[in-house]
Amino acid sequence: MSGWRALIDIIDVAIVAFLVYQLLLLLRGRRAMQMLVSLFVIVVIGFIARWLQFDALNWLMSGLKGVWAIVFVVLFQEELRRMLGQVGQSRFLRPFVKLEQGEVIDTLVTAANSLAQKKTGAVIVIERTARLTNYYQTGVMLDAPVVSSLLVSIFTPLTPLHDGAVILRGRRIVAARCTLPLSQNPYFVHTLGMRHRAAVGLTEETDAVVVVVSEETGEISLALGGQISRGLSPAALREKLTQLLKPAPSEGAGS
Repeated sequence: MSGWRALIDIIDVAIVAFLVYQLLLLLRGRRAMQMLVSLFVIVVIGFIARWLQFDALNWLMSGLKGVWAIVFVVLFQEELRRMLGQVGQSRFLRPFVKLEQGEVIDTLVTAANSLAQKKTGAVIVIERTARLTNYYQTGVMLDAPVVSSLLVSIFTPLTPLHDGAVILRGRRIVAARCTLPLSQNPYFVHTLGMRHRAAVGLTEETDAVVVVVSEETGEISLALGGQISRGLSPAALREKLTQLLKPAPSEGAGS
């Protein structure tokens, strides 16, 4: 029994050490790291106060015990959300992530079909392994859930965010009204409009998938790897997205 208890203790310590290590990696180089150091100093002061029996200081530190958890969550809410997002991308949770991706794909197909029927131009970027931070920064940060009605409303003409691209990460709309690089491929320069050239241009530089809806024809297209597939039906779009957005991106990159 003692051997089993020792094994449990080792696993317990290993898990805590791993979580602390991941948290430090997440905070490295960020302003939150300074706050974490400050909290650590306060905790050390609390131990010293108890050891040296500083009654007044010990009373003050004890009174703060009840709010430590709340303070921690408030100060590090962004970092905790980022860490939980990284946990959700682990291979052990991929079966559940795959289910969520199916919901996102359904939402994207519904939105693209609705935009196509109205002949509303749209560029929807789906981030994969390559981070698109430089392109987020050209637009307006949203951090909103991926909802078909929201996507349609964003691209409605004359609304503040309709001009430019929307960028998605997972189940979130990260930013709207983003500027994308135009493809300089001579063939596309003479055959594609600005939206489609922007979609192809981004996929020439990253592994993103881009869904485009033509304002002139209502045609749905999909860009990937510097190439573009045009005239897709909703069913064809769903099939391509299902292949490309598998949990292991490398398995779906050859469409």
